[in-house]
Amino acid sequence: MIEEVAGGIRLRVQVVPRASRNEIVGMVGEALKVRLTAPPVEGEANRALVALLARTAGVAARDVMVVAGAGSRRKVIEVRGVSADEFRRRTGLRE
Repeated sequence: MIEEVAGGIRLRVQVVPRASRNEIVGMVGEALKVRLTAPPVEGEANRALVALLARTAGVAARDVMVVAGAGSRRKVIEVRGVSADEFRRRTGLRE
């Protein structure tokens, strides 16, 4: 589920580290499933996730923040500077 918040969006993400490529798979239940090549060590997967979501949303990496679950595969992410509709369009998601 992608929800509008002041200045951007908030979404739940389920991360699969050490995948064969970086990609947004789609919605799995209430979470956006994302595969990352980075391992879940020393924040590498979080940095890769931020970079992928920023590139996809068309915003700077500083506008993407892990607000909950930094050490977990399930995270809450905020992206500033993009609407829910624009994010869905850029990722090809439907809700």
